[in-house]
Amino acid sequence: MNRTPWRRDPPRAESITGARTGLTQAVRGRQRRYVAAMLVRSACVVLMALTWNHWPAVAVCALVGGVVIPYVAVVAAQAGWQQQRGVRAELAHPAEEPATRTVLEPTLILPPERNTTG
Repeated sequence: MNRTPWRRDPPRAESITGARTGLTQAVRGRQRRYVAAMLVRSACVVLMALTWNHWPAVAVCALVGGVVIPYVAVVAAQAGWQQQRGVRAELAHPAEEPATRTVLEPTLILPPERNTTG
């Protein structure tokens, strides 16, 4: 490609594949992950109730899972949202040199002189 000083390449267009997901889609995804975790937690509670008398070790593991899963579900749902945000686009940089400002000198306004004849 021939590069000459008077010819510049056009600016690159933004890619739509790099755009982050919309808010409603992000909320829907978090809700699905949270509901799935709560279903697993419910299964842990049912498993604990069914195995308490026969297999106490399994019941205790299910109890620990039922207690820990809600915390992990909330943290995972929020962490997933943080990861989906993606890289922020660069903000426009201000001009190197700000516009020059004119400094006005203070002006002293005197009251009108009175004519003192007399």
